[in-house]
Amino acid sequence: MSDADPDFARLQAKFEIFDWRNALALLRHVNAAEWRDIVEVLGGFELRHSDLAVGGGNKSGVSRSIDGELYARGWIEKSFDTHFVVDGVDYPSPTHSVDCFKGRVALEMEWNNKDPFFDRDLNNFRLLYDLRIIDLGIIVTRSTALEQVLRSIGRATTTYGKATTHTEKLYPKILGGGAGGCPVLVFGIKGSAYVDDRGT
Repeated sequence: MSDADPDFARLQAKFEIFDWRNALALLRHVNAAEWRDIVEVLGGFELRHSDLAVGGGNKSGVSRSIDGELYARGWIEKSFDTHFVVDGVDYPSPTHSVDCFKGRVALEMEWNNKDPFFDRDLNNFRLLYDLRIIDLGIIVTRSTALEQVLRSIGRATTTYGKATTHTEKLYPKILGGGAGGCPVLVFGIKGSAYVDDRGT
């Protein structure tokens, strides 16, 4: 896709985009409805100070703002009952639930988990792709460069540490084959998405 494409440019303004095994082309041309959802939700995303300044319990305000918009467009949290049968013997092959699923696209939101969660997500993508359930997997996470913004509001060294989920931790796992043959698209939230909403 050309960088001049307006939808791509809209996303690139706020996200560091990493495209593995032509995931972007598969999303745009084969899963057009899901692509439109991604453009609308991520293109309209704002990383608000109010979401960064408070804890989020099981799910942060950042994650909820993206998940909620996708759910409103028909995406769902999805679990899969997978197993193999070999010579009449059933072998369960459990997967973890996907944060957001629609059509043949799986999306995981990893704002601030421990980085081994990336291994879990990529392995899940691999299995679902091998079973022909998905065409690609998407991970939305922090760009490593976003740490500058987090440091400026006093959160980088306390809440958002080096061992948590960000692109510098993710890319080597993808390049090392963590997702097998599954195409993967990464959106790393950049500092340009930050909005200081204090006093509003």
